[in-house]
Amino acid sequence: MTESSSPTSPAPEQPAGHGPAPASGPSATARRPRPIFLLVGIVLAAALGIGLFTSFGSSPTTGQLEVGGPAPHFSLPALSGAGRVGLPADGGGSGHPAVVLFFASWCTACHAELPALARAYRQQQSSHSRLAGVALIGVDTADPQPNATAFVKSSGVTFPVAADTQYAVIDRYDFVGDPDAVFVNADGTIAGVKQGALSAASLVSWEHRLLANA
Repeated sequence: MTESSSPTSPAPEQPAGHGPAPASGPSATARRPRPIFLLVGIVLAAALGIGLFTSFGSSPTTGQLEVGGPAPHFSLPALSGAGRVGLPADGGGSGHPAVVLFFASWCTACHAELPALARAYRQQQSSHSRLAGVALIGVDTADPQPNATAFVKSSGVTFPVAADTQYAVIDRYDFVGDPDAVFVNADGTIAGVKQGALSAASLVSWEHRLLANA
């Protein structure tokens, strides 16, 4: 996916729910590495039936993402093993804009994307930039813990990362693979969605936008 060349005017983001780009290059969204069994279809069909009768499918924290709608809240064990990581970033009443990044060691595009984003985050923190007021939240998807830990460490990540080993969060965000990014306003609504690799310049541009909306 093509990134905006202007750090203050990000390119229009792809609406949530659209399929990923074909996996033909380093920027393609990597599909999740899991087999599909008949049992999965049966379980999903049962869950859909339950949703139709309990309004689960129309819950503000489930289903297809919509810009302007609420960002699904979540709380997962931290990849580091200490505490939990989730949204809202403070674990309570929100009030802080956030960027949620979905990635994994098995995602080829993530290996090019994540180090640059991690570097931008470290620079903002060390310089006490106002952009540090935007929480950066990582969600590592379906990775064996040693693989995920090694990938995050080698990428220079210092922001909190949640371990989504069972697709609990990525499915609620309606993504089919990594990398993805969700930009969340301070009031908890979705400002934008990016499927595919995110550049550091686009991250900074979105952080400016989120702070302007706060």
